[in-house]
Amino acid sequence: MSHRDLPTDAALRALIAQARTWQVGRRTLLQGAGASAAALALAACSTGGGSAKPSAPKDNSGSDKTLNWANWAYYLDEDDDGNYPTLQAFEEESGIKVSYDVAVDDNNTYYAKVKDQLALGQDIGADAVCLTDWMVSRLIGQGYVQKLDHANIPNIKNLSASLANPDFDEGRTYSLPWQSGFAGLAWNKEKLPNGLTSVEELWDPALKGRVGVLSEMRDTIGLIMLAQGVDISGKEWGDEEFTAAIDEFQKQVSSGQIRNIKGNSYGDDLKNEDTLAAIVWSGDVTSINAELGEDRFGFAIPDTGGTLWSDNFVVPIGSTRKGNAEALMDYYYRPEVAATVAAYVNYITPVEGAKEAMADIAPEYVDNPLIFPDEQTLSNAFIFRTLSNAESTRYSAQFESVGLGA
Repeated sequence: MSHRDLPTDAALRALIAQARTWQVGRRTLLQGAGASAAALALAACSTGGGSAKPSAPKDNSGSDKTLNWANWAYYLDEDDDGNYPTLQAFEEESGIKVSYDVAVDDNNTYYAKVKDQLALGQDIGADAVCLTDWMVSRLIGQGYVQKLDHANIPNIKNLSASLANPDFDEGRTYSLPWQSGFAGLAWNKEKLPNGLTSVEELWDPALKGRVGVLSEMRDTIGLIMLAQGVDISGKEWGDEEFTAAIDEFQKQVSSGQIRNIKGNSYGDDLKNEDTLAAIVWSGDVTSINAELGEDRFGFAIPDTGGTLWSDNFVVPIGSTRKGNAEALMDYYYRPEVAATVAAYVNYITPVEGAKEAMADIAPEYVDNPLIFPDEQTLSNAFIFRTLSNAESTRYSAQFESVGLGA
């Protein structure tokens, strides 16, 4: 494929400029923590009652040139007319007609909508879906996703080595990363000109009632655990360490230090100055600054470490178009395609060679550490280890119980 199959440099630059004016972050999770949030978190921890794992149907990709792709909002390059240039190029080249559905508003809520169909091995209306590491781990364990044929994804050779062997899917047998990002600290540069370097600084009495944290347990509690000296990616910690972090979280909520526990709507709190500092997702800070047209907010990974997560392609167990989904994955692992998407979404691309491609497409993004983090940055980012079903149920309940009191 040549660059002429992608948007022209001029068109891409216009697209990026447009994104800077209105783009919002894609990781829109539950807005606050309530009873429904707790119920969904616990529902996502269900093992499906121990029933037999469903079987995948026959792959009809050879005769059925269609594909349904479920993804998060604002997570693909988009033009003024609401079209997706890279996806259109894929359709023209492959002959596969793609229905792109912004159907994932949260891991828990999406799972709640499709889990009964998955348990029966039925089509959920998506042949490819992008979900976060911990949810993908659960789906793999339940037998709800299909094994990938790497022969159909030759560009998997471009997968970053750091993402090739997660503990929930060693060798990437069932999943392939779409985008990755960090959870870290954001602050209002005008109000906090010295910035933030540690989680402990969020507990400064001067910030009482002006701090926000994420409703994603693995990010908020993950950062607190790291600050307490726990390697969240290791297997040496358990209930004692998690409870110590929950106790700190409870203390800061009860004292009024933490004002809000939110998903992506934390951006509104920062813009309105309801919060001056927060635990946030990396790409969103870029988006908020772009929306405002000013460099108002800073972002940093804490000195004790931040979390690193990925959203991953999977093929649901009931899909009859796995081959088409694999063709889509292979296409988006072309470096020039990956670079085009990364320039729009401002998250870490998992594709090796995308940085070199970016130099030709949008050179101002080559040194963006949120898209192309260096080894030093990555060495201070940790993937929250995979939890057992019992741990996930227990820890989610503990986290939500604090949120309910916020």
